Amino acid sequence: MSGLDLIRSAIGNTFRSKTRTTLTVLAIFIGAFTLALTSGVGTGINRYIDTTVSSIGSDDVMTVTKTAEDTSTGPAKYEPDTTNVESATGRPGSTVEAITAAELDDIRAVPGVESVDPVLTARPNYVAYDGGTQYQAAIGGFVSGMSLDLAAGSEPSGDSDTFEVALPVSYVEPLGFSSDADAVGKTVTFGVTDQTGASSTIDATVTGVAEAGLLGSSSLTANDALTTALYDAQSVGLSSSSKDSYASVSLRFDPSSSDEQVSTIKSDLKELGYDATTVEDQIGSFKTVIDAIVLVLNGFAVIALIAAGFGIVNTLLMSVQERTREIGLMKAMGMGAGRVFGLFSLEAVFIGFLGSAIGALGAILAGTALNGVLANGLLSALPGLTLIAFDPASIAVIILVVMGIAFLAGTIPALRAARQDPIESLRYE
Repeated sequence: MSGLDLIRSAIGNTFRSKTRTTLTVLAIFIGAFTLALTSGVGTGINRYIDTTVSSIGSDDVMTVTKTAEDTSTGPAKYEPDTTNVESATGRPGSTVEAITAAELDDIRAVPGVESVDPVLTARPNYVAYDGGTQYQAAIGGFVSGMSLDLAAGSEPSGDSDTFEVALPVSYVEPLGFSSDADAVGKTVTFGVTDQTGASSTIDATVTGVAEAGLLGSSSLTANDALTTALYDAQSVGLSSSSKDSYASVSLRFDPSSSDEQVSTIKSDLKELGYDATTVEDQIGSFKTVIDAIVLVLNGFAVIALIAAGFGIVNTLLMSVQERTREIGLMKAMGMGAGRVFGLFSLEAVFIGFLGSAIGALGAILAGTALNGVLANGLLSALPGLTLIAFDPASIAVIILVVMGIAFLAGTIPALRAARQDPIESLRYE
């Protein structure tokens, strides 16, 4: 019997007892369905997190701040030579020790640091369009390597001298635009009050409209030219030392740096009295939690698959018993023990393939339908999030893993069949 004949025979024998095979396949289906669905949840959420990571910064950038003094045992001592500035959070009373222009050189001198740029905190009073209603506006800077999830238009140009801004989708309708596309190319006005109490306005061109992200949708993304203009306008009346004091700086390092090299840069900065965090540091905990949840859910799916494996053992043991005389006949006609073992192993693998393939297909259909329901309901506040996303490679791995479990489960009955004595088998009633 050739290999192809062996496969055909195994597939045909699988359906001899349709009810028994169907129940076994159903048990495998449940495990594979659960495993594929939970894997899809992990893939979908992690993809969304990766999109969010790229939208808030590049992976070769660190945010550097002064190390805060521990105040858990009492208030920090006043140091007359230090300058405090409002932190980037913008919360009332939220201040941090400033990084001065002179200290930027100390940071630049750290081995592995390629460039250091102060983070300018622009805080306009309002943004408005065509003399309409004025709305509060929080400004976020656009840095190289950033990638916005755009609903329309394009990202602000970091190298342009013109003032450019990307609006969040939540600002489109209130500002008076008819659609996301309608806002692109229009001019909005920012109102600024300086330290002397004088008011001024700055116009900027809307280049794009950004979708809401994991970290919210309230910030307008400005290019360097606009951020600098707003910062300069609000800083009129400040002393040079105050104007050149920053809550944080953006540090760029070689993107090919290893994790060990990045850790060394952080350690060197720590010794100088600075804390440095990458985008991955800021958002990595999300992935850790999601991966842990998915791992637990996958554990339940694996338990279901192991239970299904016992079903395969039972199905094939009964098949061996029912086909004892047939096995004896095959051996008497010259079929070796290896071929008999292969025949029953192939039956187990085929049962595993049926259950896992149908389970994966069912998970894809269910996930697609569920995504549509959630996108218009529970997850409507997070446009762009596909909760359940399926990676073809992951689906293929799940099917192969289930087939491997089925093969292992089928070895016991396959060995029993291979060890049958042909003479005794032919006498079996």
